[in-house]
Amino acid sequence: MDEESVPVGGTHRPRPVRPLGIHEGGGWRLKVYGITSEGERPPDELVGAALKAAPEALPSPAVLRGGPDPDRYGLGFVVVHRAGDFCFVLYDWWAAENEIHQRLYSAPLDAPQELRPHPTPAVFCVWEGAAVDHERRAWIEHVLKRSDVQGYLDDRFEGQV
Repeated sequence: MDEESVPVGGTHRPRPVRPLGIHEGGGWRLKVYGITSEGERPPDELVGAALKAAPEALPSPAVLRGGPDPDRYGLGFVVVHRAGDFCFVLYDWWAAENEIHQRLYSAPLDAPQELRPHPTPAVFCVWEGAAVDHERRAWIEHVLKRSDVQGYLDDRFEGQV
């Protein structure tokens, strides 16, 4: 292998990215996305585990104005991904007007209920990045340009990546 090549485990296979609704709890309003390497959506067991772990993964209180930490608004998104090697969940929230803050959790494929903080500094993969990019664009369009939170919550990505 020369220095200019990147070893890959096979050719890229598109995966479905699907909106799974809005999750509300603990003062948070979160858009939920599902991605899977098999089928059309991640297993219900993984989605349930991801939403159950949200209070641990997300900062509290959901809305924070002033103080030493960046302001946050109780708005964000969760990406639930049953990948080929692990289950991943991205917990993302908006802070300081224009920043995405994130915590990444993972679990073995056969034990999605064991979600824990991911042990590496990974941020997201190419499939998850499609949802993150859409959310960035939606935040600019609806919140920063129009101050339209409901428009932001209604704007969801769906497609093959």
